[in-house]
Amino acid sequence: MTDATSLSGTFLIAMPGMPDPRFSHSVVFLCAHSDEGAMGLIVNKPLPDLAFGALLQSLDVPLHGAHSGLGDAPVQADDPVFFGGPVETSRGFVLHTPDVFVTDTILSVTDFAALSTSMDILAQIARGQGPAEVRLALGYSGWGPGQLEDELRAGGWLTCPACPTLLYHTPPDRIWAAALDRIGVDPRLLSSTPGRA
Repeated sequence: MTDATSLSGTFLIAMPGMPDPRFSHSVVFLCAHSDEGAMGLIVNKPLPDLAFGALLQSLDVPLHGAHSGLGDAPVQADDPVFFGGPVETSRGFVLHTPDVFVTDTILSVTDFAALSTSMDILAQIARGQGPAEVRLALGYSGWGPGQLEDELRAGGWLTCPACPTLLYHTPPDRIWAAALDRIGVDPRLLSSTPGRA
């Protein structure tokens, strides 16, 4: 697979007939995609009982003030933590704008998104020195070699160019429909039965 065929930095939009209920109406931001498989985070499924401030507290990371961050829409204590996917659901992932430096490795995905698993970035966010935009998730979505390609061929997913507006500024319950709209698909016309033309 060449860089030109990689879907890194793309949204995957779950079709209505998605057989796995964990991915029903999901939008996944793909962070990595190669011959070795794919990895991404669901960006539209907030965990119902976990907010950002409570997560920081459970990690003994003090939140200084009601919010932190550098952007116009800073991270707030009551911001949701997202269900990133069914793999390693106790592990945290921070999807953020690449405008901060942390000592741990950051996976640069696009010019508006990087992925970090570092406690350093959480501490920076808590101090008000974090990235301008942040999505925090527990768990991730992963595919083995060729698995995602098979699911795409079977009609389980549509792809959509990612953009910061959908990733950071669209309410989670509107991301799925907004991503479909971005590629000109009316969700009311989608069949819940995948098929081939």
